[in-house]
Amino acid sequence: MAINFGKAEFVRSAGAPEQFLWDGLPQFAFAGRSNVGKSSVINRLLGRKNLAYVGASPGKTTQVNYFLVDSRAYLVDLPGYGYAKVSKAEKERWARLMERYFQEARITAGVLIVDARHKPTANDLTMHQWFLETGCPEIVVANKLDKLKKSQVDPALALIRETLELGEGKVLLPFSAEKGTGKEELIRLLNAAVE
Repeated sequence: MAINFGKAEFVRSAGAPEQFLWDGLPQFAFAGRSNVGKSSVINRLLGRKNLAYVGASPGKTTQVNYFLVDSRAYLVDLPGYGYAKVSKAEKERWARLMERYFQEARITAGVLIVDARHKPTANDLTMHQWFLETGCPEIVVANKLDKLKKSQVDPALALIRETLELGEGKVLLPFSAEKGTGKEELIRLLNAAVE
């Protein structure tokens, strides 16, 4: 039976590796740079306005946040990377936390959120590599599709596919957290990952 993404609750924030949750339930890890709209994608997916924190300034997710979905899986909101105006020490803490998460992770599916309007950054490439190294299926979500003209969509998606070296079988999902474009397909892909 499909997981109902409309039933979700916040469970915990892990600021240190000993707080990570490993209880056997599937984990969908969501990653993306600080201003890519990751929280907005999560909120759209879960059908909630502000379950995941949406900040006016990027970089508000500073810990690994766990949301229990339908009592059957976790949606894991990873700290944003690359932009946030925080201290060097705080950025290093995030990096160590992320490295440990990926070393210990039993990720069911990784969701890498990139900005449909821009070429993926070096940090996006690093995160993409981390997902590949875990061996889990990866779904690349190109958010902010609504900010592009129709004529810009195909070239933008081609640039993302080329930069991340996404082969034929790899998923690149056009998405708009604003309009809801791609939501049903993302739900279908996440459900397929646990079947």
